[in-house]
Amino acid sequence: MKLTFLGTGTSFGVPQIGCNCAVCHSPDPHDKRSRVAALVETNGGTRLLIDTPPELRLELVANGVDWVDAVLFTHDHADHTHGLDDIRAMTDRRAMPLTMYGARDTLARLGQRFPYIFDPSMRALPGTSKPEGRAEPLEAGVTVSIGDANVTPAAVPHGLVTVFAYRINDLAYVTDAKRIPPQAVAILRGARVLVINALFRTEHPSHLSLPEAISAAREIGAERTYLTHLTHDNFHAALAAELPRDIQPAYDGLTVLI
Repeated sequence: MKLTFLGTGTSFGVPQIGCNCAVCHSPDPHDKRSRVAALVETNGGTRLLIDTPPELRLELVANGVDWVDAVLFTHDHADHTHGLDDIRAMTDRRAMPLTMYGARDTLARLGQRFPYIFDPSMRALPGTSKPEGRAEPLEAGVTVSIGDANVTPAAVPHGLVTVFAYRINDLAYVTDAKRIPPQAVAILRGARVLVINALFRTEHPSHLSLPEAISAAREIGAERTYLTHLTHDNFHAALAAELPRDIQPAYDGLTVLI
């Protein structure tokens, strides 16, 4: 299985608008971070897109992605969903709408925000097209099969909302979590690769800090851990040198074989 980090930045992205810090002006391409998304490709050829951030078109073009079999949403915050219209380039070439999975309330809010994508009665004018999506609600702890991928959502808190982390075969993917409850740890434990958010070095009300992310990674116990949803607080190279060898910062375009 292959994991591609399409975007690894926080909701501001890096560089951040109007910021004059050294990281935002870094010439190192690893310090350029678009908003968070990932692509999972199974050995059997199933392609799962996790989230649709505002830079989705740029991320898909940069990584040569022209087709996915389904979308998994972690939650409906803007930095994870507001590139959803960009799926039109793929649904134009499909006979059926693209299936989109997520928590029931997440999909309901996306249906309100993007009714033209999910409502089959809203048809494109002759000679035009629109994105076509079909909502498929998931329940925390209940495994579904998408192609040859076994996908199990795990509920994790993110401030006042609940986010879905995902166990996909041997991958555990967690973003925007404040903590990992025992029920989620039980689902994620045993994965060979863990992706987990790490916002600041200090505590934050809705995200894991760097020390908290390292502690959660130790509890989950994956062979390799990659940090995502990173801010302009750290140079990539300096953070990579500081962390344990089995925990590393991800970067846009990184591919990992599992």
